[in-house]
Amino acid sequence: MKTGPRYKIAKRLGASVFEKAQTQKFAISAERSAKNKKRSRGRTSEYGKQMLEKQKVRITYGLPERQFSNYVHKALAAHNMKPTERLHEMLELRLDNVVWRLGLTSTRRAARQMVAHGHVMVGEKKVRVPSHMLAAGDTLAIREGSKAHGMLVGFAEKFAERPLPSWLSWDPKTMKGSVTASPTASSADVAGDLVAVLSFYTR
Repeated sequence: MKTGPRYKIAKRLGASVFEKAQTQKFAISAERSAKNKKRSRGRTSEYGKQMLEKQKVRITYGLPERQFSNYVHKALAAHNMKPTERLHEMLELRLDNVVWRLGLTSTRRAARQMVAHGHVMVGEKKVRVPSHMLAAGDTLAIREGSKAHGMLVGFAEKFAERPLPSWLSWDPKTMKGSVTASPTASSADVAGDLVAVLSFYTR
């Protein structure tokens, strides 16, 4: 997905949209830009706030507009849970996002590439679709021939430094794990105001 100048977008939507923008240097620059904008602009409309939240969540997960809106409409049609909870669950259970949550890559973009290049197995099958939807009970692993891949060198040491979400399990030695439960707002950080996102699509 093409996003344009990443730092410029991150300053507008927040550092969380891109992992590499989450540095002290960027935070200082963003704070300075925010003060300048506050002086030059009036209040943002409710529609404008909803638009910003929608863009923030969409870009955080690296999704094109059509795919993101499909998730929103599916969430709105859910009958067994709140739309905000269902939307969050679907975004988090994407295979590329789970690969990133496991710490196998430093960014979601790299996680999409890892999946697309055939390094990840779901159950007994190699899956190349980053949007593949996982569910509680699914198992996943790094393909045997990919364990020596450059991006995974020293993974065990890196894994020890990064907290594992409570809804995932992973063995850094065997490079195998599973989805142990459905992600919730308390077990997986919400990327933005999902109420505002849903309001944007239902206005």
